[in-house]
Amino acid sequence: MLKKSNSIYPIAKKKPQRLEMHGDVRIDNYFWMNERENKEVIDYLKAENNYCDEKMSHTKEFQESLFIEMKARIKEDDSSVPYKYNGYWYITKFEKGKDYPIYTRKKDSLDNPEELLFDCNEMAEGHNYFKIVGISISPDNKLVSYGIDLTGRRQYTIYIKNLVTREILKDSMESTTGSSSWANDNKTIFYTKKDQVTLRAHQIYKHKLGDNQDDLLFEEGDTTFGVTVYKTKSRRYIIIACYSTLTNEYHILDADKPEGKFQLFQERIRGVEYSISHYKDHFFVLTNKDNSTNFKLMKTSIHDTSIEKWEDVVSHRNDVLIENIDIFKDYLVISERSNGLNQIRIKRWDNHEDYYLPFDNETYTCYTTTNIEFDTDVLRYGYNSLTTPASIIEYNLKTKSKIVLKEQEVLGGKFKKENYISERIWAKAEDGAKIPISIVYKKGIKKNGKNPLLQYAYGSYGSTVDPYFSTIRLSLLDRGFIYAIAHVRGGEYLGRPWYEDGKLLNKKNSFSDFINCSIELIKQRFTSSKHLYAMGGSAGGLLIGAVINEAPELYNGVIAAVPFVDVITTMLDDSIPLTTGEYDEWGNPNDKLYYDYMKSYSPYDNVEAKKYPHMLVTSGLHDSQVQYWEPTKWVAKLRELKTDSNQLYLRTNMDAGHGGASGRFESLREDAEEFAFLLDLEGIRG
Repeated sequence: MLKKSNSIYPIAKKKPQRLEMHGDVRIDNYFWMNERENKEVIDYLKAENNYCDEKMSHTKEFQESLFIEMKARIKEDDSSVPYKYNGYWYITKFEKGKDYPIYTRKKDSLDNPEELLFDCNEMAEGHNYFKIVGISISPDNKLVSYGIDLTGRRQYTIYIKNLVTREILKDSMESTTGSSSWANDNKTIFYTKKDQVTLRAHQIYKHKLGDNQDDLLFEEGDTTFGVTVYKTKSRRYIIIACYSTLTNEYHILDADKPEGKFQLFQERIRGVEYSISHYKDHFFVLTNKDNSTNFKLMKTSIHDTSIEKWEDVVSHRNDVLIENIDIFKDYLVISERSNGLNQIRIKRWDNHEDYYLPFDNETYTCYTTTNIEFDTDVLRYGYNSLTTPASIIEYNLKTKSKIVLKEQEVLGGKFKKENYISERIWAKAEDGAKIPISIVYKKGIKKNGKNPLLQYAYGSYGSTVDPYFSTIRLSLLDRGFIYAIAHVRGGEYLGRPWYEDGKLLNKKNSFSDFINCSIELIKQRFTSSKHLYAMGGSAGGLLIGAVINEAPELYNGVIAAVPFVDVITTMLDDSIPLTTGEYDEWGNPNDKLYYDYMKSYSPYDNVEAKKYPHMLVTSGLHDSQVQYWEPTKWVAKLRELKTDSNQLYLRTNMDAGHGGASGRFESLREDAEEFAFLLDLEGIRG
C-alpha cells in the first residue's frame, strides 16, 4: 500500500480519480481512501499512527505525566446535583478508578435508599467504545428506555428495562437516535429511526411493549430535514419536530391518546424558524417570524396554532438575541445574549415582575440547567468563566435568594482563581466589523511578544463557544501559555446576524476574522508568529485548514481535530451522513455559484506547494460527522506538496467516532497528546 520512499513518513499510493462538475475537472489522487473495508486504507491509517507514535515517542513520559496531572485535578468520586422528577430524585455519580457514570435515584427524599438504574462501568465491559443516551422514565416510574452505541457512529439501539424486576425486556429498536418518549399509558413509546446509509434521522415510529412490529407514524421526505420526537415539559403532548438549518415544522399529539393522530402545528415556511413550549391553554413560540432576526417570543391557543393566530409576548430587539425559554407555573425565564454576554431574564406571568439576574464579570458564561419540574419557584442555572470553576446555583424566584448547590472542585491544592486573569479585546475585520476575543492567562505574564498562545475557534452553525472554565486547560496556562477564544462570525456570539455573516457565501468571513484576531493578538504583543498556535475541531477544523492555506506564516503550529476539509467532494455526495441537511449552511455545490465559492476555500482543494506550520491532525475511523477519509486525504496531500520539514502527524482513533474516546478519563490521553505536541514545539517538556 505504501509507496517505497527514502522518507521516513508514510506516503500514500496515488490513484488519480477524475471528478468533473460544471465543466470543472478536479483530479483527486487519494479518493480511494473512502473505501473503509479496504486493507490498504487500514494499513495506511495504522502506518500514520505508528509514525506519530515514533516521532512523538520522546514525549511519551511527558504525555503520561500530563495525563496524571489532568486526572488529578478531577474529583473521581463525584456526583451530580440531584434533580427531582415525578416523585424521584435523580443522581449521576462517578466512582474512583472507574471511567463511566452510574445512574441512580431516590424516592421522595434524598434520605431514602438509593436505587440503581445503570452502572455503565459494568455495561461497558468488553467494549472498546460505550455510550448511553436518552434515558427516559415511564410516567409510572416502573420502566426506563435508553439508547446504547458501541461503535461511536451514533447509531443507537433502544432497550427497555423493568425497574421493578430489573430485567431487560425483549423489546429493542435498532438504528435510532437513542432517545424516546413515553405516552402516558406507560406502554407506548415514540422514537426516531435513522437511515442506515446517510444516518439522517428521518422516521418516527411508535412501539407498544411486547409487539414485534412497530408502527411508522411519520417519514420526512425532504432530505434536507431531520426529525425527532419528544414530550413537553407539561407532560401533556408528544411532539414531532422537523428541522433544517433555516426552517422548522411541528406535529402534536395528546400524550393521553397514543392511538390518536398527530396534528400539524404550523406547516413549514422556508426561512421561518420556530420552537414550541406548552403552558396551560397556550403554546409559546420562539421564532424569527416577521424578519425577527434575533428572534421574538409569541403565543397561540392550543385550539388554533396556525401562524396567523400567533401573538407577540416579547418583541424582537436588534441588539438582543433570545436563545431559549424555561416555563414554570408562575414564571417565564428567558435566556438572552447581549453584546456577546449571556443574560437570564425573570418575568412573572402576571407581569408584576420583570428583571435580570446580575452578573458583573467582563467575560463569563451562564445558562439555565436542569429545570424539569413545572410547579416550582426554584430555577437552577450554571455559571463559570475563564478563571472561575463551574457552579450550579439554585435561585428562588419568589424570595430572590440563591444558594450554590455545587462548585466544581479543582483538586491538587494548587489552583487559586485569583492567580489568573481574563479579559476581552476586539480585533478589526477587513470590512470594519469588530471581532471579540476572550483571553485567559496566568498572572505575571508580560505582553512582550514571547508568550506561547493557543487560539481556538469554531465559527459555524450559529454555535457559540462561550468563555468557559477548564481544568484541563490549566496544564497549558501553568506552563506559560495564553489561551484565546476568537468569537468569529459563523457563531452567534454577537447575535443571529453574526451567524448569517459567516455562512453560505459569507463563509470566508469566519477565516479572515480568525486571521485578523491572530494579527491583533500579535499587535498587542500577547504573542508572536513564532509562538502562536491555532486549534479547531470538525467545522472548526475546516476553519484551521482554510486559515493555514491563506496565512500559514502566522502560526508555528496547529491542531485540526476531526476536520471537515474536503468540502466539495463531501457536499456533492448525498449518501454521506449530514450532507443534504447541510446545504443551508454551506450551500449546494450542484449549483455552480456555491461550487465555485466552496472550491475557493476548501482546504483539501487548496493545498499548495509551500511551507505549512507544524501540524497534528486527529480523526476517528467510525466518525459519523466527518468521515475519516477527509483528514486522511488531506494529510496525504500535504505530505505530497508541502515544502517545509515541519512536523505533520495524523492520529486516527480506530475504535471511536467524532467525539473521540468514550471513557471519562480515557479522553484525557488524547488531550495530553495534543498538549504535549504544543508544549514540545515550545521546548517545554516538563
